[in-house]
Amino acid sequence: MLIREATAADFDQIWPIFHEVASAGETYGYRTDTTRDQAFHLWMEYPRCTYVAEEDGQILGTYYIKTNNEGPGAHVCNCGYMVSSAARGRGLATSMCEHSQEAALELGYLAMQFNFVAASNEGAVRLWNKLGFETVGRLPRAFNHPIQGYVDALVMFKRLGD
Repeated sequence: MLIREATAADFDQIWPIFHEVASAGETYGYRTDTTRDQAFHLWMEYPRCTYVAEEDGQILGTYYIKTNNEGPGAHVCNCGYMVSSAARGRGLATSMCEHSQEAALELGYLAMQFNFVAASNEGAVRLWNKLGFETVGRLPRAFNHPIQGYVDALVMFKRLGD
């Protein structure tokens, strides 16, 4: 598997992954009816960098890095990760998160924060904990899960450097 910076041409393969994840409404705060053009802006233009994980020319997952807050908080980044349902369970999220931490350091970030992790996304919470992220905040009933109803959203944080 190769993780590399994404190009605009990669969006043809990113879009089905984005659409699958966003339209399910189970893990991201994106609207479930996000259009392709909106998704392109959110995933490819707005972040500082976007990456893809590919195997044999097929994009299996993707992530972005963006500055979490400008000004005095600009040393903290935020990332978002998506993996195709066909490729889940193969360690892609782990590989992308580890890669993102290295990329974040190269970009000058000293910490990484996940602002809105649905507590119902137990696999992601378990993985982020395993990779050294701490839950530093809990927003009661802030995420409206399509099946479970209102669940907590977590703020997770990890220092990357000094």
